[in-house]
Amino acid sequence: MALLDENVRSEVERVFAELSGEVKLLVFTQEFECDYCAETRGLAEELAALSDKVEVETHDLLGSKALAEVYGIDKIPAIVVLGEGGKDYGIRFFGVPAGYEFSSLLEAIKVASTGDSGLSPEAKEALKGLRNPVHIQVFVTLTCPYCPMAVQLAHRCAVESELVRADMVEASEFPHLANRYGVYAVPKVVMNERVSFEGALPERAFIDYLLQAGS
Repeated sequence: MALLDENVRSEVERVFAELSGEVKLLVFTQEFECDYCAETRGLAEELAALSDKVEVETHDLLGSKALAEVYGIDKIPAIVVLGEGGKDYGIRFFGVPAGYEFSSLLEAIKVASTGDSGLSPEAKEALKGLRNPVHIQVFVTLTCPYCPMAVQLAHRCAVESELVRADMVEASEFPHLANRYGVYAVPKVVMNERVSFEGALPERAFIDYLLQAGS
């Protein structure tokens, strides 16, 4: 059964018509004990069927342990979005990117295709001051209309700086992480385990926190 209806497929085709470079989606899953693995894999495959510039590779987490370690995949379902030539921009999705987060997946594919973060010139200049790696985790729920703003901004920062990795984490699929980081409202952004905030912040304020986390 198709996950995307005809109207959504038409909109996706419109977005994908703007892709310039090829994009590969690495989907990590496993056969058992993953409630949303089938949906995540199916969603990626349906997207790939709508453009010859989008390819999907599916990997079993345990069977491809070495590859999972290369990309920092420690939970499933997971999607790694790679740009032209397998360029890893640090864009990750943990949990099915459905609901409001479907737009974040489309946007991630678009920016990975172009290699252009789309950040303002001021933001790009500010990120040049980053000296240490920053791991961003954006906790979301699929019914949160404000969460995609935080996810997409985090992913744009990852595209702009090789020192940034940005994860979307669907809170209800990983309750142990939600409990660990005290996720009581979304979006909840955690950077390098020590800097955190709630809400979808403007670009400059978000990057100020990022620079603090990388200091």
